[in-house]
Amino acid sequence: MKIHIELNPELAEEEIIIRCPKLSDKITRMQQALSELDSLSQKITLYQKETEYYLDLDEILFFETGVKCIEAHTANDIFQTKNKLYELEDILPRYFMRISKSAILNTNKVYAINRNLTASSVVEFQNTHKQVYVSRNYFKPLKNKLEERRIQH
Repeated sequence: MKIHIELNPELAEEEIIIRCPKLSDKITRMQQALSELDSLSQKITLYQKETEYYLDLDEILFFETGVKCIEAHTANDIFQTKNKLYELEDILPRYFMRISKSAILNTNKVYAINRNLTASSVVEFQNTHKQVYVSRNYFKPLKNKLEERRIQH
């Protein structure tokens, strides 16, 4: 594989072009890795009362349906978003995934899963008391995603 870097001060933003004879798993994984690397610096606008905050997506543990709106949980705080869960699914990077009808999880932040065969399992995060529930229907896709991420790293 050849890697070339061309400097062009006239460009408004970085551009990465991958030239390949065919689309392989390796190329697809490279594209996903580059997208995820780029999204680590993405910000999201969240709210607490009248204050607007701009947080890195990597700070978010999970999004969950609250009493009146969708809540974004960090290790130490809770913010509100004006988006619906289905809208967040469309705009968030691949490492976020739906884990129940009422929650979307940042899979990069999963520390442990307490499995419950008859009901929802509980996801735990490091250095915080916060937890979120994974419904039975989403447990296997979550395990697959975590395994896929483990193999890639």
